[in-house]
Order: sequence, then structure tokens, then C-alpha cells
Amino acid sequence: MAALRTAVPVLALLGLCLGPAAAVTPLVIWHGMGDSCCNPVSMGYIQKVVEKKIPGIYVLSLKIGSNLIQDMENSFFMNVNDQVSEVCSQLATDPHLQGGYNAMGFSQGGQFLRAVAQRCPSPPMLNLISVGGQHQGSVYGFPRCPGESSHICDWIRKTLDLGAYTKAVQEHLVQAEYWHDPLKEEDYRKSSIFLADINQERGINQTYKKNLMALKKFVMVKFLNDTMVDPPISEWFGFYKSGQAKETIPLQETSLYKEDRLGLQEMDKAGKLVFLGVQGDHLHFSEEWFDSTILPFLQ
Repeated sequence: MAALRTAVPVLALLGLCLGPAAAVTPLVIWHGMGDSCCNPVSMGYIQKVVEKKIPGIYVLSLKIGSNLIQDMENSFFMNVNDQVSEVCSQLATDPHLQGGYNAMGFSQGGQFLRAVAQRCPSPPMLNLISVGGQHQGSVYGFPRCPGESSHICDWIRKTLDLGAYTKAVQEHLVQAEYWHDPLKEEDYRKSSIFLADINQERGINQTYKKNLMALKKFVMVKFLNDTMVDPPISEWFGFYKSGQAKETIPLQETSLYKEDRLGLQEMDKAGKLVFLGVQGDHLHFSEEWFDSTILPFLQ
């Protein structure tokens, strides 16, 4: 009995020292244009890879709408600000996410999740991974469109050319909301209802800045052979020099960075910004690259 009485406190002490196994941080994914939450060759595949490599992880692949068709259509036609509000509501009511989560956005989903980070700090986003997101705007020239959506994109291209910054187009066409024409900078700053807002083009929202700076890491992946995003450097927060559409400048030479309107300069100096390049066209990468380069940010 004496030995048993001695063993119990020792075991209890060990339990206190070791504690429970650390919980795996949940992951939220937002797909790109013309895609859906659960496409087995895109987001569904990514979700399975993550779940296989990180046992026990909770993955939420965002769906905007009541079914996959609506989800795909909304990636073209649902006001981005409304989409972001819908996602903020989803995250706030998901019990798995209340302790914080990592976020990974693909193409336009990258800047949409950045808007979530800036506008909705609860539950907290810990790390943001933007895979081909167009953070200074796109798609100037709208060169092509994914998969079976080419007929939609032909119509979108004509609509954007006719009036990207008109109120009707801005409110009902997703791609217009991050259309950044370097030849019409004033129109962009005045009329862009989404990107100009989250990029602090019309004034400084200190809450946006504070919330973004709360990220542990902001990872930006640029596709080095991208033929869809114009200019590709937008994926690293760079863009064309104002007033022309040939010469580009990196983030560090933009007024956004120099004036530190979003806190990116301070984040950069603190080592919070990560710039990754991968060979390949837009969203073309290998599972090996994903495993070795992206998964470490989720573990």
C-alpha cells in the first residue's frame, strides 16, 4: 500500500508535466475562380493530402452557397464583400476554429482570405498562405480562364473592357472588384469596392492594419511561369509602375509599403512575410513541392 500511495502522486506529477498532446491547428481553405470547395482534382485533393500528412487536422474547405454549382457561380458573380461577410460568419460559428486557425487561399481566394484576416479577427487567423493570390490586383488583360469556364470568361473580358469601374459591374462581377488598371489609377482608387478598400487606397483603417499585423506568418507563393495573372508579381504584392503597363516594381518599392499603410513594412522587418517562388503556370505545382514547402507552415 505504501508503494502504491507513493506511485500515484508521481504519476500525477508526470501527467502535469507532460500535459495533453498538443492540438493540431485547424486549416481553412478558399478556392479560386471557377472552382468549388470539394472538386476532387483541386480543393478536394488538397484537403485529402493535408489530412493524410497531418493526422487529426480539421480542414474546412469553404463553400459559398448551398451546393457546388452555386459555389462555382458565386466565384464569378457574388459581391466579394458579401462573400467575405458570409465566410466570417461561418468561421465565427464553427466550434473547431475558436482557438485559432491557419488559412490557405488559392488564386483569388488568397486575397479574399486576407480580407477575412483584416476584417474579422475572431476567431484569430494565425498564418495566411496565399497560393497565387493577386494582392495588388489582377487580372489586367484577363488573359485566360480555367477549365470549362472559358465561355463565362469571354463574357467577363468584354464586360471588364467596357466598364470595370462602373457601379453595376463592380457590385455584380467578382473579377472587377480586384481589377487594377494601371492606366486608370484614379478610377481604380475611387471605384474599386473591394481591393482598393483592403489595400488602404482611400485612407488608413487602423483596424485593418492591426489585424493583419497579428498574423504570425504571411506566406505568398508566386508562380514563376504564370500566364493567367498579369502581372505575376502581384502575387508578391508588387505591381506595374503607375501610368504604364510594362515595367513592374516589387512590394518594397510601392507606396503601400513605403507608407506602411497595411503594416507590411513592419511585418517584413519582423520576418513575418515569406516570399516563395515555384516553377510552373498558375496553380501548377507538384505534391512533392507542396509537402516540402507548404506543409511546414501548417504543422
